[in-house]
Amino acid sequence: MLDSELILACIKNDKVAKEQFYRTLFGKLSAITLRYSKNKEQAAEITKKGFAHIFSILAKYKIGSAQTIEDWVREHFILFTVDHLRNIRSEYYVASTVRVNDISDKSLDLFLDNELTDFRSINFDVLVRSLQQLVPSQRLVFNLHIVEGYDLNKIAEVLEANEQTVKSNLEKARYNLQKNIDKNSKQLRNEQLI
Repeated sequence: MLDSELILACIKNDKVAKEQFYRTLFGKLSAITLRYSKNKEQAAEITKKGFAHIFSILAKYKIGSAQTIEDWVREHFILFTVDHLRNIRSEYYVASTVRVNDISDKSLDLFLDNELTDFRSINFDVLVRSLQQLVPSQRLVFNLHIVEGYDLNKIAEVLEANEQTVKSNLEKARYNLQKNIDKNSKQLRNEQLI
């Protein structure tokens, strides 16, 4: 648990306090970057830069506010992660122009709650690998909407995109995630049989 004394010590650049802060939140925040990133190396890089960013803005946290420090850090860390990934222009731009292929083989209304997959029953490694295989624009929208619970208007604002683009990327993400999960689940079963 993070308390106000630890936060004040971090603001004063106390190395021991910063290390405790880092150790307390590392697992949760690195799990976030793993979902948003294309691989473990990119996740590690974003986590490191994200902590530096959090330490640089920590003085803005109002001690005694209704929002806990963990929630405040999580919110700012997610926004930093999204912004960092968007700034990898070549990767993000190419990914934003990718179109879903072979969608005609299934007629799915992906905005309904009739999900094909129960995400709670999927192997965690398969799910993370499947998320990482999404192109960045789809991965960002899927994580922000489905995992973090942001509404489409807020996502459009964060990504500086129009709402229709966000909806389109969400639809593509759901479709491609289903394909990735099927492919990765089969691959995992085949590896276990060997």
